[in-house]
Amino acid sequence: MVNCKELISKMTLEEKASLLSGKDIWETKTVERFELPTVVLSDGPHGVRRQVGAGDHLGLNDSLPATCFPTAATIANSWDPSIAEMIGKCIGEEAIAQGVGVVLGPSMNMKRSPLCGRNFEYYSEDPYLCGKIAAGEVKGIQSNGISACPKHYAVNSQELRRMSSDSIIDERTLREIYLAAFEIVVKEAKPRSLMSSYNRVNGIYASENEKLLQNILRDEWGFDGFVVTDWGGSNNHVESVRTGNHLEMPTTGGDSDRELVEAVRNGALDEEILDKRVEEMLKIIYEVQPALKGNKGQGMKEEEHHKAAQKAAAESIVLLKNEEKLLPLAKGCKVAVIGDFAKTPRYQGAGSSIVNCTKLDNTVDVIKDFDLNMLGFEQGYERNGKVDAQMQQAAMELAKQAEVVLFYMGLDEISETEGLDRTHMAIPHNQITLLSRLSKANKNVVAVISAGSAIEMPWIQNCKAVVHGYLGGQAQAGAILEVLTGQVCPSGKLSETLPVKCEDNPAHNYFPGKYYNAEYREGLFIGYRYYEKAEVPVLFPFGFGLSYTTFAYSDLEINGQEVSFTLANTGEVDGAEVAQLYIGARNSKVYRAVKELKGFTKVFLKSGEIKRVTITLDDKAFRYFNAGNNAWEIEEGDYDILIGASSADIRLKDNIHVDGTSATVWYDKEAMEVYESGKIQNVSDEAFAALLGHDIPDGHWNENGILNVNDALCQMYYAKSGLARFAYKVLTGIKNRSEEKGVPNLNVLFIYNMPFRGIAKMTNGIITMEMANQMVRMVNGHFWSGMKGFVGGYFRNRKAQKRTK
Repeated sequence: MVNCKELISKMTLEEKASLLSGKDIWETKTVERFELPTVVLSDGPHGVRRQVGAGDHLGLNDSLPATCFPTAATIANSWDPSIAEMIGKCIGEEAIAQGVGVVLGPSMNMKRSPLCGRNFEYYSEDPYLCGKIAAGEVKGIQSNGISACPKHYAVNSQELRRMSSDSIIDERTLREIYLAAFEIVVKEAKPRSLMSSYNRVNGIYASENEKLLQNILRDEWGFDGFVVTDWGGSNNHVESVRTGNHLEMPTTGGDSDRELVEAVRNGALDEEILDKRVEEMLKIIYEVQPALKGNKGQGMKEEEHHKAAQKAAAESIVLLKNEEKLLPLAKGCKVAVIGDFAKTPRYQGAGSSIVNCTKLDNTVDVIKDFDLNMLGFEQGYERNGKVDAQMQQAAMELAKQAEVVLFYMGLDEISETEGLDRTHMAIPHNQITLLSRLSKANKNVVAVISAGSAIEMPWIQNCKAVVHGYLGGQAQAGAILEVLTGQVCPSGKLSETLPVKCEDNPAHNYFPGKYYNAEYREGLFIGYRYYEKAEVPVLFPFGFGLSYTTFAYSDLEINGQEVSFTLANTGEVDGAEVAQLYIGARNSKVYRAVKELKGFTKVFLKSGEIKRVTITLDDKAFRYFNAGNNAWEIEEGDYDILIGASSADIRLKDNIHVDGTSATVWYDKEAMEVYESGKIQNVSDEAFAALLGHDIPDGHWNENGILNVNDALCQMYYAKSGLARFAYKVLTGIKNRSEEKGVPNLNVLFIYNMPFRGIAKMTNGIITMEMANQMVRMVNGHFWSGMKGFVGGYFRNRKAQKRTK
């Protein structure tokens, strides 16, 4: 075992400082005279994206082939941590085979709004479900001896201006909703690393937020790994290191290293803190080396992992509608396969998580392996929303010949991408028009949906059955056919609420943040917590999912922390049921949701089988966070224990009395009446300030034309420099044209939302922070003086880099 303290004591200040930023896009630095090992970090929420040529953060360049597993939004619908653990184990094996020591995933931010462009990469609207499923994936990855890296810590819920936005949130909501999943993962799965998010949290960048990184993460939760910035997410490297962020990625060509050295020499940073950060990171780098060396050159288990991906997808498919028991399809059923997604599937989202899959199944090719009579395939619609009458007519003619129409539909690529939030929840209109026509040509239409985010379904009356596959990875085509034909009994349940319409969602009036601030005015009331409290009807509730069999619940007993009941499969098909445990406080003195998920289990039962099921309540079952004394409390009183098949389908109910603490209510109930009622769609400034416990920070832009280094490039529309305003128009034009084509331009989306400091953090040391500040001077109308400073900074940077070498 290497003694890191002793090793660090022999290093120069420059050597120590160098270790806290990247060697390049993906790899950490070494100190050659000590033969320090390095580690490769690589994207991997649902598959490894290892680039071996020219690296980039957004997946623009090719990566090595790897298994593309279902995305997090899909896997959460399995409600099965063991499935997530299986996927994690496979991802870890492939990471080792490709020389990756840190897998950047899972992604586990809360689905505050259904419009977040990256929701396909996140698990749920509920922190308990998110935390448990994510913990499974972390355990699976790390079972191979390498490190998982859960992200993005924390309160990262929008893509618009994500590198400069400020999440304004009250303390109770922060702790109960947005940090709770991370707490579960850190305590239960013990990840070796963690990624800080781009955004500010209550005015302080997450990468330099001492409260998040030190007080909560390390001191309270016991995290003992290292924290890496999101790529280009570092703001002040010295402050990041001081407050608990270790590694800045990607490389800044030595610019950040020199900042650390200078800070130590002028007393701005204690060298003991620098040493501590280096030790904490080296500890993990050494920990993962045996796995990397011991498995060097191991082969990829492509077929085995493809089967695992198909199993995971099948376990996560949600059956939303099944009139007249149309499904499962009878053997030899004459089917018409219609829809572009059947031939060219949508199986993952766009952005840094894109996996170059080892193989990709599509329905048209794999349906031959199932006992169905496919009469033909028609594309039916253009991917980008363009109406093609000839395509529609051909689909209509095919539909008339079939017993059942399998209509493959969903969101296109531009609807779900890193760097761009959605503006609505609708499926492209040309698909809906075709569906309406198909339903007139054939009454037996099965809608097969591919979408990683919540969608509106005003068209659902045109389908007899709806099968939601979310984004099921490279093997989803076979998994869906397994469900359609009854080889697999559907057992997926929704990990998010599907509202009737977009305007119903609780964050509708606050998302995304208009200027700097992203104001979390809805507080605790996201997802089902809101819909139930405010009595807003939904299309499909949280936890909902149909089956080909039926289940009966009975005989609820509560014995201390153990809640047990009898579950019986009363149908004719073997299948699995997700039993959900919710807790609701009676007559609570503090405002709460009507009930909250506090336990679940997935139970497989053969037809006619009966099992006694037990769910154990943990330390999070009855707690709430008291912002008055900054502590977790348990309110004494009576609590309902609710067992159900969904949040809206409670089958068993009992109540218990819980002894608690004697904390007093810390807030003004009259000022907080809107939160007492849960009707939070139009929260006033006064009520939000009462929730925060202080005045709302001014989040408006300085629209007198003065920009700063933390302003995003998309704000150049009001810059003093005409050249900057022209650059904004060009950038916006390119972005808009890519959206019209339906193909996300990831590079432009990243640049559009990037602050000026990001240019210094993402150009591999070509541009320094000094030069970025001079660019801001140019944008602010001081072109020649700014250009002079920029050129001078360029030569100073070259000189410094030569001296460092």
